[in-house]
Amino acid sequence: MNQVMKICLGVALSLVTLVPVVHADEFKLSNNQRISCSRGLSPGKLNTATCRSYAYIFNVKTSEYFRCQVSLALTRDNKEVINVQTDGGCTKKPRIFETDSNYAFDATETEPPNTNSFFGPGGYAVWASDTTTRKVRGCIIISSGLGSDISKCLDMTFQ
Repeated sequence: MNQVMKICLGVALSLVTLVPVVHADEFKLSNNQRISCSRGLSPGKLNTATCRSYAYIFNVKTSEYFRCQVSLALTRDNKEVINVQTDGGCTKKPRIFETDSNYAFDATETEPPNTNSFFGPGGYAVWASDTTTRKVRGCIIISSGLGSDISKCLDMTFQ
């Protein structure tokens, strides 16, 4: 009986090793994180500072990506911190390329809202390249101020 168990265990082990190993999707953090802060004065000599930062998480196999943002608001008077609030999360964005491959990625955003900002909070640019072939796509995404963002991508030509 012991010999039969060893044979069954050996067969089961050999079948398990023949099953292809499933790798998790590879996600990479973009290299272009930014932080912007603003402050305001409230009645009663209260000071409020708000800082925001963003980053992009990119799936190097599918070219899907997530835009992540974190913010912190701090309110204080001359003697103590009165209130601290944080918020954040990641939003899934569509694929840049239609097919799976091996991609590299980076992104950057416009400056925070100011007088030069025509469309309010502005937008961001995304660059992705297929590392297995000479293929690069640049995308610009801006907030229209009327609901959904406007996104246009262009394949680069090489001369």
